[in-house]
Amino acid sequence: MDQLARRLGVPDAVVIGLGSMLGAGVFVVFGPAVAAAGGAGLLPALVLAGFVAFCNATSSARLAARYPESGGTYVYGRERLGPFAGFLAGWGFVVGKTASCAAMALTVGAYLWPGQARLVAAGAVLAVTAVNLRGIGKTATVTRALVVLVLAVLAVVTVVGVVGGPVHLDRLGEPGGSARGVLTAAGLLFFAFAGYARIATLGEEVRDPQRTIPRAVPLALGVVLVIYLVLAVVALGVLGADRLAGSAAPLVDVVTAAGLPGLAWVVRAGATIAVVGVLLSLVAGVGRTTLAMARRRDLPGALAAVHQVHQVPHRAELAVAAVVIVVVLLGDVRDAIGFSSCTVLVYYAITNAAALTLGRESGRRLPVQVLAGLGLAGCLLLAVNLPLGSVLAGFAVLAAGAAFYALRARR
Repeated sequence: MDQLARRLGVPDAVVIGLGSMLGAGVFVVFGPAVAAAGGAGLLPALVLAGFVAFCNATSSARLAARYPESGGTYVYGRERLGPFAGFLAGWGFVVGKTASCAAMALTVGAYLWPGQARLVAAGAVLAVTAVNLRGIGKTATVTRALVVLVLAVLAVVTVVGVVGGPVHLDRLGEPGGSARGVLTAAGLLFFAFAGYARIATLGEEVRDPQRTIPRAVPLALGVVLVIYLVLAVVALGVLGADRLAGSAAPLVDVVTAAGLPGLAWVVRAGATIAVVGVLLSLVAGVGRTTLAMARRRDLPGALAAVHQVHQVPHRAELAVAAVVIVVVLLGDVRDAIGFSSCTVLVYYAITNAAALTLGRESGRRLPVQVLAGLGLAGCLLLAVNLPLGSVLAGFAVLAAGAAFYALRARR
């Protein structure tokens, strides 16, 4: 048995998208982004990242509706641009997102038990894998509960910041980085939006994909963008650019600066819940792409199995979990945001290139090709403006994958 069951409607798909995005941007990325862009550059960088993500979401939704199967851009690239483009997209996604899984797991460990962060992280990976192995319905149910809790915590932070901060709106114009700094910050902030396409990655498990996916992807993305903008204004208005840039836990600092340090534990609990939600959907998404690549023998064919009872790619998810645990126990991937952003931006560049081959849709005032073209250019622009180490590491991984593909083809 190698086919997945269609169990997800629009609400479930939106929830999975929200669970994939909420967490990374709010609890991790704001500090580095402000350090790169300065106070005046944070909101433009956030809007730019959101716009590129919207372009990518439009392309992903169109392609997912046309090819409603697991694998995302790995499948779209193969179908529209050829096997090599698909392989490169899948390779970049699996490697980059595996690093993201390890980074998220280590974040859970750092919040819950800093002295034993690696062991806690390994336990978190095992826990979310166990949930995913029970079926995509269980994944959606758990993710829905996590999203509700995270939204409640973020609402508390917003209210506390506005009421007790206070929010100094003049700090939104504090000078800082250059135009390149804004691009660098946008590339880092893109990490916070990357989960929107998890809906497309799970396309084989969505009911009525031609209707569900085009609705769920932009809806989830729009909700998250509004939340990020509100929290960015509150955090920057309360803390100022300098303090926010040096903050490892900006939302904790917001409630502390507002005179309620006793709420810090609530925010830390919310951060942990949010990151667990991201990790849950990340492992599911990487497992589905691994399944798709294994079906076409771009990865070992044994990983293409689907569990007969729970109808999940159990071997692929177990393999992903094993690799993530090894990285968590032996490596240090807390600086993996830039690396992951680089490979994922290339992944979405291929998405937009594939969407350009679909042709203009009738009945649209704005040709979707324009959005695909802007998304393609935006992805490449943000990727090359990331920190140099992230760019070098990301393209080195992609080059290694290309070399492997060429060697296998020659043999």
